[in-house]
Amino acid sequence: ICTRIEHVQLVASIGSTIAKSLGLNADLVAAIAIGHDIGHSPFGHHGETVIDGIIKSYDINKKFWHEGNSLHFADNIETLIDYEGYEQNMNLTYAVRDGMICHCGEVDDNWVYPREEFVDLTTLNNASEINPYTFEGCVIKIADKISYLGRDIEDAITYNILDTQQQKELERMIQRMFKDAHLSRLNHTALAHKFTVDLCKNSSPQKGIGFSQEYFEIMNEIKSFNFWNICSHKRLYYFKRYAKLVIETIFEVLLGYYDGKNTINKIQKDALYYPILTSHYKEWLEKYSNLKPRNPHYKNKILYDLESIDDYRASCVDFISGATDNFAIKIFNEITGF
Repeated sequence: ICTRIEHVQLVASIGSTIAKSLGLNADLVAAIAIGHDIGHSPFGHHGETVIDGIIKSYDINKKFWHEGNSLHFADNIETLIDYEGYEQNMNLTYAVRDGMICHCGEVDDNWVYPREEFVDLTTLNNASEINPYTFEGCVIKIADKISYLGRDIEDAITYNILDTQQQKELERMIQRMFKDAHLSRLNHTALAHKFTVDLCKNSSPQKGIGFSQEYFEIMNEIKSFNFWNICSHKRLYYFKRYAKLVIETIFEVLLGYYDGKNTINKIQKDALYYPILTSHYKEWLEKYSNLKPRNPHYKNKILYDLESIDDYRASCVDFISGATDNFAIKIFNEITGF
């Protein structure tokens, strides 16, 4: 139920609250939060796995991970229109870019402390390879986890996918946080408030950003519970198969259009059948490839040489990874419908 944009807003809200309480740069926290998931693929982490599988099937020497893709989108894909009407790359600061690629909340250590060394962010290969460079980045790393734990539980309760035994187990976990724990009164706001207050009370310049030992243990318990009982629920099995089919079908159709410099003409021939897919992908190539003549309003980086099949495959991956769930499904329905 919770969409990616809602999650982003939750991270921004919680992160800004923590930043103001700790005397940090709330604007920097907000900027990192708003951009931290722009590289997320459709269908969440499962879509991430599917796209990584596509890349591996072509022996491309890279790995698809959404934190790295967020940096790629921030550096190379997302643009702003300047005062003269030209599309320009955003040219974000190092602190914002660092916070985006280092935001992964899947960490088991309680205290997160900023690293001291400068790192070329484009050389990173894995999530949580290094700590963020700023305290603000560390805040987002924790706020990300606070934001999804309670919201996942809310969605599970709404969908009624937790049986009686699982509900009792969850209530047992949160009894340490609430005197009269009952799922009917449990929501994201209540959990987020408790975790945020505890974090603000226990974080310091000496220790870093972190919780009391009690709340850290509770958070890990809830995280484990959510993974095994919500994220791994049997109802998701068939949806994951569907999501895989959607992504792989779109990639296969796009790849079939490749014809070097004649690719655009080949795409246009299918405009009658797939008007949404062809118009959006044609616009994508016009903006990011070395097609000539180029729209004079595009002053952003050229990413793809259409004479290179590897570059073209990269354009397919970028296009799909920038789609929302609904847009990917809309394109799939267009491809499979008559």
